[in-house]
Amino acid sequence: MRNIKSTSVVIATLLLPLGTCVAQAVNTAQNAPALAAAKVPRAATPVPKSENANWMPQHEANVAMIRKGGVDVLFVGDSLTKCWSRQGRDVWAARFAPLHAANIGISGDCTQHVLWRLQNGELENTHPKAVVLLIGTNNISAGDSPADIAQAVGAIIGEIRQRSPEAHILLLGILPRSERANHPVRETVRSVNGLLSKLEDADHVTFLDFGDKLLQPDGSLTKDVTTDFTHLTADGYKIFADTIQPIVERLLGKN
Repeated sequence: MRNIKSTSVVIATLLLPLGTCVAQAVNTAQNAPALAAAKVPRAATPVPKSENANWMPQHEANVAMIRKGGVDVLFVGDSLTKCWSRQGRDVWAARFAPLHAANIGISGDCTQHVLWRLQNGELENTHPKAVVLLIGTNNISAGDSPADIAQAVGAIIGEIRQRSPEAHILLLGILPRSERANHPVRETVRSVNGLLSKLEDADHVTFLDFGDKLLQPDGSLTKDVTTDFTHLTADGYKIFADTIQPIVERLLGKN
């Protein structure tokens, strides 16, 4: 099995054809001077979300929860992760709570906010066997390029590998947005997911794009699975759970 150093090289190498490198991941996990000199985009520059007064208390609550330990599966992300505790709460209670899962999603987060949180306590004193990572849709809304988003997700992976090297990461593709299949944001999502797929590493990272399971045959999204053509309903979270639960259980050695 490859070590942390080799995983960081894989992440950086996969993104180099895009004219980028995972500078933050390499700095943290490998300290490679040549790659560290590359310009790091906004999406990969860790910052707290200071414009939201409720954000820091949520982060601090996450840190307190994580410090208690006992986490086998860690869900990391934005509102689509956070809402496992809302629209997805019944599915979570039945499917993932018994697996000793913890949820550190915060609504509105971009990659740079998740990166800051992981560097500031949300991976402290925890040794998950699996990490479910879903992040990047808010970066699309903020105008970040697919390449920048992919670089930032690579940095997040590097951070997780550095701090929780025993964890296998289930990297999820950004979920489809907008009602219509021909909406321009759908192509942006496809572009980002194409780049994210290059971060897969058989030893440490599994990539999964299950967005098509949420779509109708004509490619449209409906209110059956989304509340606003971005966030999921209870039925949407059931599809989510049906898709990832077998993989998570396999990573935990349960099947």
